[in-house]
Amino acid sequence: MLPPILAEMAKPLISSLEKLVGTPRDGALLRYSLGSEYLKAGEGERAIAELREAVRRDPDYSAAWKLLGRALADSGSTAEALAAWNLGIEAARRKGDRQAEKEMTVFARRLARSAQK
Repeated sequence: MLPPILAEMAKPLISSLEKLVGTPRDGALLRYSLGSEYLKAGEGERAIAELREAVRRDPDYSAAWKLLGRALADSGSTAEALAAWNLGIEAARRKGDRQAEKEMTVFARRLARSAQK
């Protein structure tokens, strides 16, 4: 979670992004951006909902899968985070996004190890 001052700074951007929901500019990128800003503002559940919508709209959006996994892990939803990262790894492989694939693989391994303790 961000310091309160940074979370406050996210609010005007969130407001601007929310105005685009339901317009012709509404799509996976908008939902990813909105989810990212909600996460910065400490609104994890809203972030998760928007990131789920981003990957629903574009199942190959590896960055959205990566952030969704992080949001779910931060909320304590270990199994869902691992599932999101595994789907994200598959999406990254389809796109040839090796960096995202590597990062999500590392995140998933770390979370799985910490869950076993």
